[in-house]
Amino acid sequence: MGKSCCQTPEPDQAAHNNPRWRLILWIALIANAAMFVVEIIAGVTADSRALQADALDFFGDAANYAISLGVAGMALAWRAKAALVKAATMLAFGLWVIGYAIYGLIVGSSPEPQTMGVIGTLALVVNVIVALLLFRYREGDANMRSVWICSRNDAIGNIAVLGAAFGVFGTGQAWPDLLVAGIVASLAIWGSVEVFNQARGELSVKEEEARP
Repeated sequence: MGKSCCQTPEPDQAAHNNPRWRLILWIALIANAAMFVVEIIAGVTADSRALQADALDFFGDAANYAISLGVAGMALAWRAKAALVKAATMLAFGLWVIGYAIYGLIVGSSPEPQTMGVIGTLALVVNVIVALLLFRYREGDANMRSVWICSRNDAIGNIAVLGAAFGVFGTGQAWPDLLVAGIVASLAIWGSVEVFNQARGELSVKEEEARP
């Protein structure tokens, strides 16, 4: 027998339809898109791999927030599939940044610590605000959790960027910048594994429920 159109919504479906949740996603999307532009320009200007990696992270997060808005209110299976896509993009970003950091180590770089510090502080403020807005949704389904993990990792990554700025300033060498680029990449890979595992678990549950 088919499911009734009056069926009780799946867990967290009401939360995804919540106007406050959607508004927070829009705020996060706009903030991340704006910071991508700011950081990529500053990263290239300052020759900082850490800033450029963080900028690409902002870009990836903005895309992820857009996906979350697109599937908000849909069935759990669709939200879980969207979370799998986001997990894949987080993994791809992490692997790319590690490769880029290794490239910088080989060819050499001369990051400018003052710019790194100023932009890193601005990015941290933006990410902490977004993370606080999303904090109440951190225990939702894989789609909601992926949004929280992105914001949490960004804030941690920004603190690391500030540490890199002090490291470059104190040592006069580029290795702190390259090290932080690797840390940012590791956070993305770790987050992708968390999201992937939860999304697969949710899909498995739905597949079991669909069996006769």
